[in-house]
Amino acid sequence: MTASPDAAGHWGDGTRCVHSGQADRVAGGPFLAGPVIAAPYHLAGPGEPPAQDFYGRGGNPTWRALEDAIGELDGGHCVLFPSGMAAISTLLRLLLRAGDTLVLPSDGYFVARQFVAADLAALGLTVREVPTAGPWPEGVFDGARLVLLETPSNPGLDVCDIAALAERAHEAGALVAVDNTTATPLGQLPLSLGADISVASDTKALAGHSDVLLGHVSVADSALAEELRAARTRAGSIPGPFEAWLAHRGLGTLDLRLARQAANAAALHEALSGHPAVTGLRWPGAAEDPAHEAAARQMRRFGGVLTFELPSVAAVDAFLAESRLVVAATSFGGLHSSLDRRAQWGDPVPEGLVRLSAGCEDTADLVGDVTGALAALA
Repeated sequence: MTASPDAAGHWGDGTRCVHSGQADRVAGGPFLAGPVIAAPYHLAGPGEPPAQDFYGRGGNPTWRALEDAIGELDGGHCVLFPSGMAAISTLLRLLLRAGDTLVLPSDGYFVARQFVAADLAALGLTVREVPTAGPWPEGVFDGARLVLLETPSNPGLDVCDIAALAERAHEAGALVAVDNTTATPLGQLPLSLGADISVASDTKALAGHSDVLLGHVSVADSALAEELRAARTRAGSIPGPFEAWLAHRGLGTLDLRLARQAANAAALHEALSGHPAVTGLRWPGAAEDPAHEAAARQMRRFGGVLTFELPSVAAVDAFLAESRLVVAATSFGGLHSSLDRRAQWGDPVPEGLVRLSAGCEDTADLVGDVTGALAALA
């Protein structure tokens, strides 16, 4: 059962997060059906119609419940994968053929670029890389098969105009995919802005509790969704039912968590603006941020991720040693505030550049902890 529109036209974000993909209302039944842990299923008997599920690699009711929920939030047909990179890599392998042209963000998630360079090298692709903030020159989409955007970009938090770029790409005959991990379906709806595909790592904010690896692709075209499911089955790139169930449980509080994280990010941005130890502070929700104008046009909320630079690696280490609330971790979107120095993973950024993911701590506690830890750098 999925949530239905009310008389005004739609439910609010919180209502949809709580109710989407929930089990049917049966007396004695749970609100959210438990995970179906099965490899084979009972097959239909002679003369009976085939059952929807026959083997665990091909389908699972727990996947479908979460796919229904995410698809409703994304406004499309959702296909789950065991990680965000599994989602992106399956999509690229399915759509790209030898000699195709692919347009990528030069400042997007570095592992996606590594995958194209290493694992798709045999295809002889023409790869055009453009920074998220542009400029996007005339002719950049000519002859392209696929355009992959990432907005806000990770880790720089730059923003591009999805609707404008999708229109240009479609005129050139290209499909458009948007990595929506940073924004989440509550922050941004790429499909409604003209993109063909929305892809995300649900390891981050959607599941939200730092205990699940998961990803998904949502598409406007039901036929493409079926192709993705078939590719998932052939490759065996399938999510675990327990992980899908955990993510569905976590999805119920996405609206609440994003609200607190965004409030914390806003408070941290205010506290860090002008701080002598901090340079290059970025958060698209701030009116003075270079990405704010574009973000305000297409984003429904701005999220809890900030990026800034500390003077050195030693300064980052000292900050983490002093902080009692911010943990060192290479992910974002969880309950706990975390900080990641991105250069250590290969991102072409300054050594002291960090991505801070504001968690769900009390705002005053988090701001006090962060400013206190920064004071120790003086």
